[in-house]
Amino acid sequence: MSRVVVIAGATSGIGRAAAHEFAGRGDRLVLAARDPGTLAEAGRECRRAGAEVLTVPTDVTQPGALDALATAAVTGFGRIDVWLHTAAVMAYGRFEELPEPVFEQVVRTDLLAAAGAARVALRHFKEAGGGTLILTGSVLGHVTAPYMSGYVASKWGLQGLARALQQEARDLPGVHICLVNPGSVDTPVYQRAANHLGRAGRPPLPVTTPERVARAIVDCADRPRREVSVGRANVVMRFGFTLLPGLYDVLVGPLMRAAGLTGGPVPPTDGVVFTPDPANASVRGGWLPDLPRLVRTVGGNALLRGARAAQAVGGSAAAALRRDG
Repeated sequence: MSRVVVIAGATSGIGRAAAHEFAGRGDRLVLAARDPGTLAEAGRECRRAGAEVLTVPTDVTQPGALDALATAAVTGFGRIDVWLHTAAVMAYGRFEELPEPVFEQVVRTDLLAAAGAARVALRHFKEAGGGTLILTGSVLGHVTAPYMSGYVASKWGLQGLARALQQEARDLPGVHICLVNPGSVDTPVYQRAANHLGRAGRPPLPVTTPERVARAIVDCADRPRREVSVGRANVVMRFGFTLLPGLYDVLVGPLMRAAGLTGGPVPPTDGVVFTPDPANASVRGGWLPDLPRLVRTVGGNALLRGARAAQAVGGSAAAALRRDG
């Protein structure tokens, strides 16, 4: 029996990759994001994969929006089995130079909206007798980095929220709360971030793919776990932050400037913190080569060249036969 999966933040990055992954499993999807046009496009992609899809334009920071999303899901498909919250924005800048409204909107989107989603989802799960809430955290919920204070504060808060919810859910049979913590991921969140630092952000190495994180999310829906880390460097970063805090603090600034920021200057921008940008909504951010697409392209070109060569050989042989005849 297919599940009903609500995905908030379904039009780019991890959320869109997860929508594709759930669609491939035959689940019924309720996709939510701010921009109706990009949301419709994501819905079409999932329908082509064979999924039943309901799209609900939603700004998760608006009062009542998450309740309306849940109502739409229950009205359309009768229930909610999995609620995945991936909606998030990012801002770069020294804390004292980051505009206060930008900082507050990052926290409102990344932490308070996630708490709102948990409140709505858990109410439905409690009434239904079960369900799985999956929150998308970050390795920056366990360690810190300069110039990203709003995002770091939100992810640390989300880590604590998830832990508290897991403790409270111990007396709710069938209800699961999972936290998926990626490290650097090849998504557009870096290009779409607000920036009041003067240098653009980028994911520091090693970078994983949103498809890998999406598979970890779907695996949590299949076999719920309290916390899943996705990223080869996550353990090393947490080890250094916890056991060698002095050395960590000495190194993290230079490493962030060298590996987490680009060299070129950028003008101040609020990115997508307040309004969506349909032009830059995609699964990948372009920081890694899309190997499956590359293989398909190279393989397709090779097949085309082979077909043309065979056609040329066949044409030459036919011409020779006509001459001989």
